[in-house]
Amino acid sequence: MSHRIPGVTLPAHGPGDLPETLDEAAHRCLVAGFDGTTTVPDTLKRLIDRGLGGVILFTRNIRDADQVRELTGTLRELRPDLLVAIDNEGGGIGHLVGAGAPEVPGSWALGVTDDPALTAACADSLAGHLATLGITVSYAPVADVQHRPENPIVRTRSFGADPGLVARHLRAWIAATEARGVASCAKHFPGHGGTVTDSHHGTAADPRPYDRLDLAPFRAAIAAGVPMLMSAHVVFPALDPDRPATLSPRVLGELLRGELGFDGVLVSDALEMKAIADRYGEAAGARIALAAGADQVIIAVPHLETTLACRDAVLDALRSGELAPERVEEAAARVRRLARRYATPPAQVAPWDAGAGAEAARRAVRSGGVELPPVPGAYVVDLFPPPHPALNWGGEDLLTEVRALDPTATGTALTGEPDPAAVGELLRAAAGRPLVVAVCDAGLHPWQERARAALLAARPDAVRVSTGLPEDTGLCSFGRGRVNLRALAEVLAGSAP
Repeated sequence: MSHRIPGVTLPAHGPGDLPETLDEAAHRCLVAGFDGTTTVPDTLKRLIDRGLGGVILFTRNIRDADQVRELTGTLRELRPDLLVAIDNEGGGIGHLVGAGAPEVPGSWALGVTDDPALTAACADSLAGHLATLGITVSYAPVADVQHRPENPIVRTRSFGADPGLVARHLRAWIAATEARGVASCAKHFPGHGGTVTDSHHGTAADPRPYDRLDLAPFRAAIAAGVPMLMSAHVVFPALDPDRPATLSPRVLGELLRGELGFDGVLVSDALEMKAIADRYGEAAGARIALAAGADQVIIAVPHLETTLACRDAVLDALRSGELAPERVEEAAARVRRLARRYATPPAQVAPWDAGAGAEAARRAVRSGGVELPPVPGAYVVDLFPPPHPALNWGGEDLLTEVRALDPTATGTALTGEPDPAAVGELLRAAAGRPLVVAVCDAGLHPWQERARAALLAARPDAVRVSTGLPEDTGLCSFGRGRVNLRALAEVLAGSAP
């Protein structure tokens, strides 16, 4: 949809031929990723000087807590109202492990436990830690409902499959984060749980009719005062058959702003994800998203030339009249309002409950309804897919956690299918020992089902474990965060409190 204003000519100011205030407004609408742990690239400095709205940190920017504090301090010296953000869902998303992040299970385990006060305590610990590091925007919680068993990307990042359950845990998370002076961001509007495609890798669609979409959690988040929402790169034919939500005026304008009444900052998911980049390109994606109603767009890759291309596409659209100045000023005003509330970290940060995450993870395992005696000296075969490059950074495995509690245990961790000879070797190594066979979302990764079946055919006495969504009647952690795996290990080793 074009926002060209007939008859409007923008005055020439400086080399960019745009008013300085409009140039600053356009930069406010950008969130940039970058490389570096101690220094700020010169290109990023120039973007910040012209009004860049925010930066997003990743594992590549994290070494330890003191380094992160120094980095965020340096960024704010360049521009005090710069928003410093990070993905901070807990569970397997652990960008801040090196900085001593509190160990918190993923959202599904919190939903299984279904104690909103415990969810609030976990969110409080994450937000409190962020505040000590000078990070004041958390791109969490996940408001998606895990609707399709084939969904490859939401899964244990969601609080559950019931919209009411998801809504009550969202409210607890948002309130706890707000109390710390950190901005929360419910994602991915209007929901990614009804897809069978990961939008990091391709075009995703949710074919359900409007009255079956999972909007209730987003309504609850808005009612709870969430200051930010993140859009989904998902096509909803019932809303807009032609464009993903991030680029759709119908979704962002009529539905989100009009029907749901949200007046906070709407930020896009990362534009380099293939659902946008392959069909539109990042630069066109930035222009179209802002025209459609987004207030900020994220360019998470550290290649600042991509950020510059997105910026230039926005400026060119303003010069041509394809993008209305009023739309960009409206977006920038929302970002400035957000920055006034959240850009400056609190001077003092109260302690948090360091044990909340472990308690939640343990209660989730016990809530699974499976009880078994300890299996000391077990041979553990942990099967799981390679870590998702955008989500999982720790590479945690169950065997390591079991051995930390039971040094007599042994085994292997596999991220690919063993051949028949290798299965035979595993069975020989496990002879005379209890065998534990763990899978993670085997329904999505048939090689795990085949390997498990081969092991169980020879060892029907094996203990069955799931580290993603439940696969069968065995033990389940409901997530692969380190604290989830440790809670499983405590049961297997017989050391659970």
